[in-house]
Amino acid sequence: MNKTELVEKVSSKAGLTKKDAACAIDTLVDVVTTAIKTGDKVSLVGFGTFQAVQRKARTGLNPQTGKTIQIPARKVPKFKPGKGLKEAVN
Repeated sequence: MNKTELVEKVSSKAGLTKKDAACAIDTLVDVVTTAIKTGDKVSLVGFGTFQAVQRKARTGLNPQTGKTIQIPARKVPKFKPGKGLKEAVN
């Protein structure tokens, strides 16, 4: 499902216009991104948790040359599904 399909589903299920549904989705993504960027955790009970985690620096391999390279430490986004989502998928 892409964003356009998601907007259509949300608009029909919530009784919103497509413009309002798109605005709601964009706002949700923006708020979650901003929260994660500032180090906060976003928990949606039954759905899951979004957070930023720190990855350690490590040594990697360049696949073209076979030489070792240093990969620096960095923060990456992480999603942990909640119990409700896990049960719905199974």
